[in-house]
Amino acid sequence: MSRFTGSTWKVSRRLNYSISETGKELKKRPYAPGQHGQRRTKLSDYGLQLQEKQKVRFTYGLSEKQFRKTFDEAGKLQGKHGDNFIALLESRLDNVVYRMGLARTRQQARQLVSHGHMLVDGKKVDIPSYRMKPGQKVSFREKSNDLKVVTEALEAVYGSVDFVTYDQAKKEGLFVRRPERNEVLPEINEQLIVEFYNR
Repeated sequence: MSRFTGSTWKVSRRLNYSISETGKELKKRPYAPGQHGQRRTKLSDYGLQLQEKQKVRFTYGLSEKQFRKTFDEAGKLQGKHGDNFIALLESRLDNVVYRMGLARTRQQARQLVSHGHMLVDGKKVDIPSYRMKPGQKVSFREKSNDLKVVTEALEAVYGSVDFVTYDQAKKEGLFVRRPERNEVLPEINEQLIVEFYNR
């Protein structure tokens, strides 16, 4: 499946939003890339909706087709469409691995999963988009227990979230529950994404 392989820092600068959620991309040059990046342009309503959609899509590293499919699935669930959508994205296995602090970026978490290093409830799962259910456990394959990238990620400063836990002694994580909307992506207005697809 096609995947974006360009510079995520340039995308962050174009959207004026830190895709990695660290803010590093915007510290040195807090303006759009390119020759005319510092020009101010006023966005239309459509432009604002598209920009919000792209912020979330690039944050989770999804293709347009995957993103739309998840959005449509969220519409079939009870509750607010936007809240359900963000919760489904956060329930992806690669994102849960990232939230547990086992990888520094979502791209790194996706690589750990797709290379077959992760187990879900003791079974190998190498599909990054695998939908986690509350109560499921994530652990490493025996051969992958002492990966250098994981050790470095765990040692790095990381802001933990309440809907996942990780026991370093057991080397096992738990997806406790689906996240509440106020726990993730506070800067995103998901209603604009709903308006974009319903226009």
